Amino acid sequence: MKRENRRTQTLITVLALIVVATTAYILIDRGEQQAQAARQAEIAARSRQVMPFDLERTTHRFAKSADGGVQTVTSDHPADAEQVALIREHLAEEAAGFSKGDYGDPASIHGDDMPGLRELEQGHDRIAIDYAELPAGAQITYTTTEASLITALHAWFDAQVTDHGQHAEHG
Repeated sequence: MKRENRRTQTLITVLALIVVATTAYILIDRGEQQAQAARQAEIAARSRQVMPFDLERTTHRFAKSADGGVQTVTSDHPADAEQVALIREHLAEEAAGFSKGDYGDPASIHGDDMPGLRELEQGHDRIAIDYAELPAGAQITYTTTEASLITALHAWFDAQVTDHGQHAEHG
């Protein structure tokens, strides 16, 4: 009888620990989701001050590659000539700035400690940056042979997708 009581007590204790751990995990996850949503709202507000196009009517895509990656911004409605023109104007300016090591716009949106940002600024002369127009917007292609810069680009792309939330995706 005593052995059965100990087993029952042990089982109850284990179940109580599982319930406590699960509850803690759920509360922590909710807190992280709320923090991420607040960060994305803050990024969207800052983006509106830097990017001339409408975030709600465009999509950012960040496709990693073995030698860098491609950043694409397109209008969700390709016939929206105003958005397409604004995208092209902005990305052409960004590509020109990035080629000179000027990553001031991403820093003003995402913060100076954005992953990969410092490395890209310092290694800008070892990254080929090519702008191209697309039917619904434009793209910037980043190419380098340096593994550390590829890693920085990929971290920078990941941070963009996370920070922009519904307005961005991996390509």
